[in-house]
Amino acid sequence: MKKSIVTMLLFLSALVVQAASAPANFAGNWTFDSAQSKNVGMMGQAKIQTTVTQSKTELVVADNSVFNGQADNQHTTYDLTGRPVTNTSTMAGQATTRSHWEGTRLITEWNSAGAIAGTTTTRIETRYLSADGKTMYVESAPPGKDPMLMVFTKDK
Repeated sequence: MKKSIVTMLLFLSALVVQAASAPANFAGNWTFDSAQSKNVGMMGQAKIQTTVTQSKTELVVADNSVFNGQADNQHTTYDLTGRPVTNTSTMAGQATTRSHWEGTRLITEWNSAGAIAGTTTTRIETRYLSADGKTMYVESAPPGKDPMLMVFTKDK
């Protein structure tokens, strides 16, 4: 009897640990909330609608934005297995991205050509959800710098 109780407790503990470290599900439609965002500069004036689709191996972000009356669409693919992917950033141009999970946070390193020939610029992006899953946070900065924090609320 004592042995079966210990076995059951170990099994339940393993389930709790697995559930606590399961990757976040970012899928859905999101609206940029400039009032909650930080260090976004002029981007605070942009209207951004984001659609995220997600599978076990891939996260795809489709951003539709309007800034100063100009519409823009951006499509970013994140390989959730850690393989490098070529993406285009509005601010840095073509970049190689590599993503991995740290618990429920998706960490992506963006590497693009620097302003000086032969150099590389690195930016770290961290994407995570609020506890209730209704707010998505995207922090982005070069290593050691204060991050820009973009906040998105989930559409109903």
